[in-house]
Amino acid sequence: MDVEGLYQRQVIERARAPVHAGPLEGAARRGEGTNPMCGDRVRVGVWLDADGRIGMVRHETRGCAICLASADMMAGLAAGRDRSGAVAMGRKFTTLLQTGQDGDALPDLMVFAPLHRHRSRIRCATLAWSALEAALTDGPADESRDG
Repeated sequence: MDVEGLYQRQVIERARAPVHAGPLEGAARRGEGTNPMCGDRVRVGVWLDADGRIGMVRHETRGCAICLASADMMAGLAAGRDRSGAVAMGRKFTTLLQTGQDGDALPDLMVFAPLHRHRSRIRCATLAWSALEAALTDGPADESRDG
């Protein structure tokens, strides 16, 4: 399997046609992240359902293809999870990027595994996950809209 080719194709396709991009009006939680090294910027909005599970995540991303594709995949994968599950997934993703291993835990994100050889690009891929964690743990909240 040509992992590098798969990585490049999937990342480019997702960056060109993001599924979960755009503002989320009235989001219950918000977070953002900036990468000062390259100028990438991600803002996320999160809707929580009555049980506190993530109902929807939308992102507004200005950045490279890696950042945009990762943000879009994060938004789709976080939906339906509880807060701690989404944060844990982001931390596993960071470990995957640092080591290039343990893809069994995150098969949908394995396309980013080759980044472990390009340390300077890891922050591009984790930026949206950091913004999501900020939104879920200490981001601005309007608890009246959580449900």
